[in-house]
Amino acid sequence: MSVIDVLARSTGEADRAALVSGREVITYGELGRRVDARAPLARESTPGGPSPVVPVVLEADVDGIVELLALWRAGYVPVPLNGRLTETEVDGAHRALEGVDLPDGTQVVLWTSGTSGRPRGVALSWANQEASARAAAERLDLGSDDVWVASLSPAHVGGLALITRSVLLGGTLAVPDDQSTESLSALLDGGAPGSLAPTHVSLVPTQLLRLLDHRGHRPAPEALRCVLVGGAHAPASLVARAQQAGWPIALTYGATEMSSQMASAPPDLVESRPGTVGPPLKGVEVSVGDDGELKARGPTLALGYVGPEAGPLVDADGWYRTGDLGRIDDAGHLWITGRRIDRIVSGGVTVDAVEIEEALRAHPAVIDACVVGLPDEEWGERVGAWVEPVVGEFEVEELERHLRERLAPAKLPRSWRMDGPLPRNANGKVDRAAVRKALTG
Repeated sequence: MSVIDVLARSTGEADRAALVSGREVITYGELGRRVDARAPLARESTPGGPSPVVPVVLEADVDGIVELLALWRAGYVPVPLNGRLTETEVDGAHRALEGVDLPDGTQVVLWTSGTSGRPRGVALSWANQEASARAAAERLDLGSDDVWVASLSPAHVGGLALITRSVLLGGTLAVPDDQSTESLSALLDGGAPGSLAPTHVSLVPTQLLRLLDHRGHRPAPEALRCVLVGGAHAPASLVARAQQAGWPIALTYGATEMSSQMASAPPDLVESRPGTVGPPLKGVEVSVGDDGELKARGPTLALGYVGPEAGPLVDADGWYRTGDLGRIDDAGHLWITGRRIDRIVSGGVTVDAVEIEEALRAHPAVIDACVVGLPDEEWGERVGAWVEPVVGEFEVEELERHLRERLAPAKLPRSWRMDGPLPRNANGKVDRAAVRKALTG
């Protein structure tokens, strides 16, 4: 069974709302008809042989959801791309997957960072997504009568999970008019037609902060039962602020390689044990290595990596090494304590420091560069860069123009240092800790 088989089954309840926006209610019957009508067009307009890989820019809107389902209906393996990527990055995604061999059963490929600068695709099956959806629904008490806001891009594993989970359960997705904070707030207040007020929403911490700032002293919507916060570290101060305003905050920890959520803490657990991301979901095993690194496996574990820099997904014992540090308490609750590998998570987007460094070094006036993540109250982390120039100093604006042509906005440094040589250790390697300290201070 695939997501399309499930959609066909859901159309048996043709009058049930599948998608709602500020302009219309689309029933499962109508959604099925739109997908059927779009599928032949997708087949005609997409080059390649049977079940080719199709990188495609998809937004979290009605058209994007229909396009995704239509590609599946037509037998393709979509690779959702974020609409904020540059033309260069989109072209890179196409080139990276030309002629790639996929593991058997691949239904969709997602980039671990949502980009194509350093291609590392993750191949997911329908079985992966179904296991994730059912486990998440059980943990968060989600049913067919609930309305979840489509608040994340389908290029993000959390955004893709919203779609597949809703179709699987026969639930309703509420689609904002756009991805602005204003539209999201209006939709949460019951802005969808037919009195279909949202009951659940997924947010990265940056979205939550902006939503709270926008609403001021307005209370949380009464119908809302769960605000699932993930994709990046959620500061304790932000969680406490939201709770004080009446928002039912749940915390989750996940990865693209594990089909989204690995562990989740419902609102009552977040209230009683602040800081935990909850027990692992049903079927998911999480282990803490001798070095403190978290490892995971289970039915949601992806089929493998694909692309030029694929590499192995699991170790010799079948564990996916997350690169994150954590612990599990006596009650079985998971706590995240840090990251072992040098990634930057800014506003829920995972950024590869090496990719940004390479883009900086491509500028003729740059000798070397070091990029690090810096603490940021709004974004969780922000990108910081120390650039070693060829001669003297030059304007930051020049480097920003250079990077904007090559990188998505989330990857652009917001803190700079551009004087003198980079600090190095005794082995001649760049001292990232010293760079981070200098940029923070």
